[in-house]
Amino acid sequence: MANDSIRILGLDPGLRRTGWGVVVAEGARLRWVAHGVVTPPETAPFAERLVHLLDHVGAICADHGCEVAAVEEVFVNVNPSSTLKLGHARAAVMLAPAKAGLAVAEYSPNLIKKAVVGAGHADKTQIAFMVKRLLPTAGDVKADAADALAVAITHAQLRKRALLETLTGGAA
Repeated sequence: MANDSIRILGLDPGLRRTGWGVVVAEGARLRWVAHGVVTPPETAPFAERLVHLLDHVGAICADHGCEVAAVEEVFVNVNPSSTLKLGHARAAVMLAPAKAGLAVAEYSPNLIKKAVVGAGHADKTQIAFMVKRLLPTAGDVKADAADALAVAITHAQLRKRALLETLTGGAA
């Protein structure tokens, strides 16, 4: 493993606010690159908001040289209409890196919380706190971007574990 460095784009999809964060995983070390939030115009027609997400996430992939993407899975909301709209937004967010040729991994909210905080039912404050501890150069990160960075961190940790298991023949 001379150079097992990889640039990971984490995504926390939403129709109003999609958080994104880019980290570089270098062996066991993580390095923050960038983060932000994509906010489609709320008054735009639904289809245009989806295109906004697709275009902006695609630009983030290109601008930051991302090599792989990880996306938070949809949780089922009480309101079926809201869940369906979130599913559409998630599809647009997933298509952007896929269109750019990146592999796209998916992780459940509980797995992300467990990987970053150590508990599957952590709240957003705990996630933001741990993201700040793991990526101190990221500065003050707001909730949507912190969640996206947590997705990227989760992918880096699970990727590291998979590499270790491959090297040790599953004995890790």
